Amino acid sequence: MKTNLITPEGYRQLQQEHDHLWFEKRPEVTKIVNWAASLGDRSENADYTFNKRLLRQIDRRVRFLRKRMPDLKIVEYNPQQEGKVYFGAWVEVENEDGDLKSFRIVGPDEIYDRKDYISIDAPMARALLGKSVDDEVTVSTPHGKRLWYINRIEYRQQNEQ
Repeated sequence: MKTNLITPEGYRQLQQEHDHLWFEKRPEVTKIVNWAASLGDRSENADYTFNKRLLRQIDRRVRFLRKRMPDLKIVEYNPQQEGKVYFGAWVEVENEDGDLKSFRIVGPDEIYDRKDYISIDAPMARALLGKSVDDEVTVSTPHGKRLWYINRIEYRQQNEQ
């Protein structure tokens, strides 16, 4: 089961996606479907078929967002988090081979299209929660257990990202 936590920025992004789909994209596609339907025979009408499918995809995503968003809990930054890894933190870790990784720990609804975000549900995030700089954590991976050291923890304001 996915965690229902989300950052304020992540929630705003979902709201913007919903509004774009519902108020801009859907009316645009609906016009095309109506136009294509007015041409008559729909069985071989590529515009109609393609846009009808697109309309179903938009409606499915809008339904998902409308169902998911009320269940999400927005987690605001709290100064008491400073110095430790919690939800919303930007973290830099290093393994014993010197490989560096930097990422932000966010809700599962926020990780798409972002290589620098990991879900709070990920094994790495779970292992890091509550830890401080210079702590080491063991993370279970498909390749076995790996040791990681925490180099940096930071909480940035939205406009710094």
